[in-house]
Amino acid sequence: MRRGWSEKASAGYDMTMLLAVKFPEWLKPEIIPGLPFRWYGLMYLVAFGIAWLLYRRQVRERNFPMSGDELSGLFFWGILALVLGARIFATIVYETSPIYRREPWLVLWPFRNGRFTGLLGMSYHGGVIGGALAILIYSLRHRFDPREIADMFAASIPLGYTAGRLGNFINGELYGRVTTGPLGMVFPGAELSLGEEWVRTLTEKTGAAAVNGFVNLPRHPSQLYEALFEGVVLWLIIWLLRNKKPFKGFLTGIYLIGYGFFRFMIEYFREPDAGLGYRITLVKTDIPPALFISPFNFSTGQVFSFIMILAGLLWLVIAARLPDSKPVRVYPVRELSREEKKEEDRRNRRKLRKKLR
Repeated sequence: MRRGWSEKASAGYDMTMLLAVKFPEWLKPEIIPGLPFRWYGLMYLVAFGIAWLLYRRQVRERNFPMSGDELSGLFFWGILALVLGARIFATIVYETSPIYRREPWLVLWPFRNGRFTGLLGMSYHGGVIGGALAILIYSLRHRFDPREIADMFAASIPLGYTAGRLGNFINGELYGRVTTGPLGMVFPGAELSLGEEWVRTLTEKTGAAAVNGFVNLPRHPSQLYEALFEGVVLWLIIWLLRNKKPFKGFLTGIYLIGYGFFRFMIEYFREPDAGLGYRITLVKTDIPPALFISPFNFSTGQVFSFIMILAGLLWLVIAARLPDSKPVRVYPVRELSREEKKEEDRRNRRKLRKKLR
């Protein structure tokens, strides 16, 4: 029998709970124990790499008029703005202490005396805002159509997002609410106090072992739900539509609506952020958000996801009516100027000399 389950569970309690699994003990946040290299950081690099490869493929298959240097610049500024937006937004929305009002520089440099301090993490919705601003500014400066750039990002980002949520899972963070169903997982560090009546009731029902007045009940692995639906499923939908979009900007709207919808629904399975609880409470209850009570109480993530859905719908209406909205499937081959031909010849000669060496 799995560690953490009492003999009582197998004797007469809800047998579906036996399907709940324990978080893999061998899975650690550090790639190599003792060294400051973590899977979460690596997953960010994997996410950016996946988005880069998918974006570059679209550029090539459509013969989009963007050079390698322009593509590199777009991703550099886009990633920088994404990280800044995600970090700033997280400290404004999710930090409940006044630490950043007293010491605002900790937002971008969260270290004091060589040790981390303050909020650990970033906000997805803030990253969307930062990335969108970078795309808009870069596109206008380099004379690209922002709708085309955003559509290609919409078909690239979700699959990379999957890697980020897998990083959350490896960290054992952002776990879901307590469940007595067959999809539960026992996460380390998700203990609950037996001082709550509902915790005692579920402890008795599941037969989970209590230690020093605390018990670790099974949770929804909401990180995996998000990786599947907000990542893989959403990516497949947009990727299959990329050559069938009716107007420029269509994929961007579908991304906003699709992500907002999936995130809104999955938030019902994910425990709201500590210290914040529900932003909108239509059904009053004394039971904490770790246990699902009502579909009419909404978390911070659901509020922003609903705003994303509205923004996506509004954008579809606007984008369909903008001038020059007809999509270009494949751009015609552009004739090189005399200077570009000379540069191409020089590059080819350099490549030939390297091969001869």
